[in-house]
This record gives sequence, structure tokens and C-alpha cells, in this order.
Amino acid sequence: MLTPSHARFDTSFAGSIMRAPYHSAEPVSMVDTLPNINFGFDDLREQMARFTAKFDDFIERGRKRVLEERNQFRLNMAEMQESQRARKRELEDLSSKTIAHQNMLAKEAQEQEEMHEAIDELKTQRQEHLAHRDNLRDQLSEIQKAIHVKRQAQQQHQRHLDSQARHNAPELHFWESNLCMSIQGGGDVDRLKFVYTHVNEKDWDRECWFELDMGKKIYEVIATEPRLED
Repeated sequence: MLTPSHARFDTSFAGSIMRAPYHSAEPVSMVDTLPNINFGFDDLREQMARFTAKFDDFIERGRKRVLEERNQFRLNMAEMQESQRARKRELEDLSSKTIAHQNMLAKEAQEQEEMHEAIDELKTQRQEHLAHRDNLRDQLSEIQKAIHVKRQAQQQHQRHLDSQARHNAPELHFWESNLCMSIQGGGDVDRLKFVYTHVNEKDWDRECWFELDMGKKIYEVIATEPRLED
């Protein structure tokens, strides 16, 4: 590469060489008598300039290529890192979905087990209800039989009472007429109410009565009118 000093030297040297001899009053030196030799510095300088331009262009293109490759490398690294982050997110999402799916399967298995237990319990309850129904049917049949027997006994007893009443009616009428009394029901099967009149001399129609409970082994007077002192 040519420096400014070299350029000045080459120019002055080339000028001295290319200068034509002329006659002057000054004496001629040995240098002036040397032959004019062309060393081709201009071509060399031009070649060096072209080389410098090519070299600078090469360096510039190399720098641009290095910058482009570095930028591309950074871009590739960024894309790779983003891809890795995306893969990581996908793996985390897949892991979460896997855990959720496993939990769902476990929950479904538990629900299925609970459902089977509930079905077994319902089957057991159904068998118990069927057995209880059959027992109730048997009890109902026994109750119906007992009711039928009691009804027949009541009907027979009622026939006996009716027959006894027909037999006792004249005697009862005799005593009611002579004793000025009447026998009434006391609101219960085992209770009778004996009502008397002609007890009070001032009021023959005033009633006096007492109610007798015959449901016990020893008959008991449970009410009187007028009320008696204990």
C-alpha cells in the first residue's frame, strides 16, 4: 500500500526521469546524464488501489456476512429457545391433563365402587322388604282369620244376648215400672247407667242416677247424681 511520502517520492522521481534534457547555462551533473527509466509505479499504484478496494470490499462483505450469520444465529437461538419454552409449556400442559385424567379415572372408579355398594345395599333392602311383605301378608291372613272367628263369636254372642233380652224384657219392664227406674248405656260396653225418679217428694220427675263399671272383677260405681260424699 502506498503512503503519501512514497507518492511524493514517486512523483518527483518520475518527473525527474521524464524531464527532457535541455541546454542551460548551468553545468550538467551526473544525475542529469542518467538514462530515463520507467519503473511502472503508476501501474503498481493502480493495482494496489484496486487490491485495496477489493480487500476493503472483501472485508466489508465478510463483516456483513459475519453480522448476518450472527444475527441469524441469534434468531435461530431465539427461535430454539421459544420452541423449547413452547415444548416445555406443552409438556406441562400434557402433565396437567394427565394428572387431571388420572384423578378423573380415580374419581370414576370410586363413584363406580360406591354405585355398586349402593346397588348391593338396595338389593339387600329389597330382599328385606320382600321378606317383610311376606311376613305382613302372613300376619294379615292370621288377623283376618282371627277377625272372622271373633266376628262369628260376636254374632253368636249377639244372638245369645238378643235371646236373653227377649227373655228378660218382661221382667226388666216389671222392675223399671215398679221401681221408677230405667237402665241406660253408659257409653261403654261394660258400663250401665241406672236412672231413678220419684225420689224427691217435692219433685217426682227429678232424676237421680249412678253409673256402674262392670268391666272389672269387682263392680265399681264411677259416678253419681247427686254426688255422694266419700
